[in-house]
Amino acid sequence: MSKKIDFLKSLTALSDSDIKAKITEDELRLKKMRFAHAITPLENPMSIRDLRKDIARLKSEIKKRALA
Repeated sequence: MSKKIDFLKSLTALSDSDIKAKITEDELRLKKMRFAHAITPLENPMSIRDLRKDIARLKSEIKKRALA
């Protein structure tokens, strides 16, 4: 739970363009992880789920700022 809280606190310091850049970077990393996992199983497959949730949190923050 503290990872989520730390992640959300770090988002407040970032600008919209920084968050969008982080989203594209993380989506590329997720695609590479999925491809690597399809070829050879990852040591920690839960990292795919964690990365997917982080991307969703970033997108939620962008949406929240747009509505505010």
